[in-house]
Amino acid sequence: MDIDTLIQLLQAPLALTWKNLVMMAVGGLLIYLAIAKDYEPMLLLPIGFAAILTNLPLTGIADAGEYGFLSVLFNAGITTELFPLLIFIGIGAMTDFGPLLANPKLALLGAAGQIGIFITLLLALTLGFDLNESASIGIIGAIDGPTAIYVSNKLAPHLLGPIALAAYSYMALVPIIQPPIMRLLTTDAERKVRMPYIQREVSKTARILFPIVITIVVSLLSPKAAPLIATLMFGNLMRESGVVERLSRSAQNEIANVTTIFLGLTIGSTMTGNNFVRSETVMILAIGLLAFVLDTVGGVLFGKLMYVLSGKKFNPLIGAAGISAFPMSARIVQRVGQQYDFENFLLMHAMGANTAGQLGSVVAGGVILILMLGII
Repeated sequence: MDIDTLIQLLQAPLALTWKNLVMMAVGGLLIYLAIAKDYEPMLLLPIGFAAILTNLPLTGIADAGEYGFLSVLFNAGITTELFPLLIFIGIGAMTDFGPLLANPKLALLGAAGQIGIFITLLLALTLGFDLNESASIGIIGAIDGPTAIYVSNKLAPHLLGPIALAAYSYMALVPIIQPPIMRLLTTDAERKVRMPYIQREVSKTARILFPIVITIVVSLLSPKAAPLIATLMFGNLMRESGVVERLSRSAQNEIANVTTIFLGLTIGSTMTGNNFVRSETVMILAIGLLAFVLDTVGGVLFGKLMYVLSGKKFNPLIGAAGISAFPMSARIVQRVGQQYDFENFLLMHAMGANTAGQLGSVVAGGVILILMLGII
């Protein structure tokens, strides 16, 4: 062993700072939550491992200057915005918009479920974040990881790590965060409202035209959202067309799975001690949580309005599914509803609101980009 190699071996442990140790512990916690608690394991596991890896000194694995493995992934998939768009193709191929098409008024809940984004944007401004940073932090409330990554990478790439971590972590915590809010804002009578399970049949023509029309309309109204909505709707078009089943399955499985691995690793690679262990990170996580809470509140309160306008025939719990955590939030609505009436089946209605929330988060992201960057 030559002297230079020996010096490098001695320097590595000495280069490990307390901030690196903190982030390695955070990485270990994420791995624990993924394995022991089954909290979004497909993302938290690679994020946690990469957080440990990127904080190991002198490896060069996340060093852009040395073309490290993680930095190459970041430049290839995040800087170019490729990974979130590929994920959206997979999400579109997995999503059934039938419940929304059968009951279009549920789209209103998808809009109401984005209110927290804009309220927390203003809050972040008052706390000292600049406009672009505030907009990126607010988008956490959509609970839509790809949209959060896409928007923050354009507006505040230096905050990508905590924003992406918050978005995916809160998605994992939907079963914990949403039910208390739903119970707090609704009465026993409202929670027991039964809605007809049978819905009108949606024709195949309508299912095929839907992704095409939505892509055109949203792209015209919100041009900055075009890449997000186009990839989401292209995945759905493959699903509904019935003629490219192999491609649809690949989008749902191989492409989505491989991209998820790379996406998790690249998010974790941004969680370095120097960049992450700051008071701003705690503020981002707290404001993001508030955005999520306010989105749930907005959806449930709008559901209560629909309850009144419908003559007490609409269950306001469904409003909680107006966020983009698909299909987890819809399942939570079903679970909470059955706690008060075991024979109450709200899942299909909640699925409609949840898919509307998926569309709403994309549109909200596009609106924010237009406001921050302009149409051109």
